[in-house]
Amino acid sequence: MDTERFEIDAPIGVIADTHGTLRDEALAMLEGCGLILHLGDVGSREGDEAILDRLGELAPVHTVRGNVDTAAWAERLPWRRDLMVNGWRFHLVHDIADFDAETPCDAVLHGHSHKARNEWRDGRLLFNPGGAGRRRFSLPLTLGQLWVDESALRGAILHLPV
Repeated sequence: MDTERFEIDAPIGVIADTHGTLRDEALAMLEGCGLILHLGDVGSREGDEAILDRLGELAPVHTVRGNVDTAAWAERLPWRRDLMVNGWRFHLVHDIADFDAETPCDAVLHGHSHKARNEWRDGRLLFNPGGAGRRRFSLPLTLGQLWVDESALRGAILHLPV
């Protein structure tokens, strides 16, 4: 798997588990990002790929496939993806259970659980932006942002005002 490389001077928007719903509030919170990462479960229906197109109007979008991404358009999405942004190695996967701990990376970006996570463990950032689409159980609707420069990798979970 080839590692895609980026140099950006803006935050990275991180979104997951839209399940066919892209809220205006999420779009507003992603404005100004230099890159947007969608961590899977874009949606299961034909036409849900329009979510990626709409995000792409804000910034370049890189996506991994989630378990509900079953429509024909989703077959082009990889299950895993490696990126290097400003020298930091990111591994993208929908379900953290599918992550191989031997994968060389500084951060594992994942979705699936709808539970936001911004945690350093064993020298690696584990980051889940939570779910930004349809509400699941009583979990809040969230997305994330990452800031990366030569010396630091920082993340924040942002709550959608809905």
